[in-house]
Amino acid sequence: MRNAECPFPLSLYIYIKQLVRMRKLKVGITCGDINGIGMEVILKALDDARVLHHSVPIIYGSSKIVSYHKNIVEPESFRSQNIKDASQAVDDRINILNCWNENVNIQLGEATKESGSYASMALEACTNDALQEKIDCMVTAPINKHAMSLAGFRYVGHTEYLKDRCRAEKVLMMMCSEEMKVCLSSGHIPIQNVSSVSSKEKLISQLKLLISTLQMDHGIDKPRIAVLGMQPHAGDNGTIGDEDERITKPAVAELKEQGHLVFGPYPADGFYGRLSHKKFDAIMAAYHDQGLIPFKMASFGHGVNMTCGLPIIRSSPDHGTGYDIAGKNQADPSSFRAAYYMAMDASRNRFEYLKNHENPLKRDQELPSDDN
Repeated sequence: MRNAECPFPLSLYIYIKQLVRMRKLKVGITCGDINGIGMEVILKALDDARVLHHSVPIIYGSSKIVSYHKNIVEPESFRSQNIKDASQAVDDRINILNCWNENVNIQLGEATKESGSYASMALEACTNDALQEKIDCMVTAPINKHAMSLAGFRYVGHTEYLKDRCRAEKVLMMMCSEEMKVCLSSGHIPIQNVSSVSSKEKLISQLKLLISTLQMDHGIDKPRIAVLGMQPHAGDNGTIGDEDERITKPAVAELKEQGHLVFGPYPADGFYGRLSHKKFDAIMAAYHDQGLIPFKMASFGHGVNMTCGLPIIRSSPDHGTGYDIAGKNQADPSSFRAAYYMAMDASRNRFEYLKNHENPLKRDQELPSDDN
């Protein structure tokens, strides 16, 4: 039997299409803070020959930094090659793209201007290549906010930087694991400000972004979303604050009318206590600790931070720079490994989705400049 699109037998045609779909993805990896555990978990995660069967890893940093940390980790099957451009990456080696050539003074466990500066260089180079589609996705190793600030980095963190560089209208942090996916309606802000930065329109916009991300990057056609109440007992019908009556309930009702599977608001304590998260594809938490305490209790050490709303795929491990154990060869690579493979899965899912759907995350053709 033959396919009208191709003169080959159908079985061969399907096989060729599968090969194209399963081609090795180029995964950009930022080195993160060179004084922390970032390079250690990168080396440990990539110290597996099977990684090269499915991907082409490109570490953005310096071969000298890699060599320094290799002496600590002593990987068994880490075969690398230095390159000057992502186009030179080979598929049977760990590729190291040198973002600088000078010698670096590594001060393990310390936040320094130098560590922030080099982390910024690696992030800029990797982001540029992602925007120019030289790589398929990027995984960012942890940075230290104080070190980045010392180096003149003017963003709170990765998410804010990438939002600006990608000219994204809005972004969301989504923490992912096998146990649950959690988004935060409000991020790193004082608890007393949560109510003032919330609105029905903002919550609807965030939930639509979450829905489109689950469809596009995670392959969930009709995602079920649970929305947690802002107040204890979800406001108890206005008895404990009126935010859930004014904001959460109307937002959920409007999205339901549009055909989305959005439910709530749920009192957070009972929701988690009854393990109701198992019935949903994702959760929208009202504020930081409401979402991340349960997530980290269930998933710490193997969770992944994904950024929703970007025209590029970006993931990161769920931990920080680990200054207290830097250089001691004690860091667990599980979270970084999960972030690596989740970025690949999201990249493939998005490719398949965009073959049949319009891209909801279009960006301007002209790339924004980076004046860091």
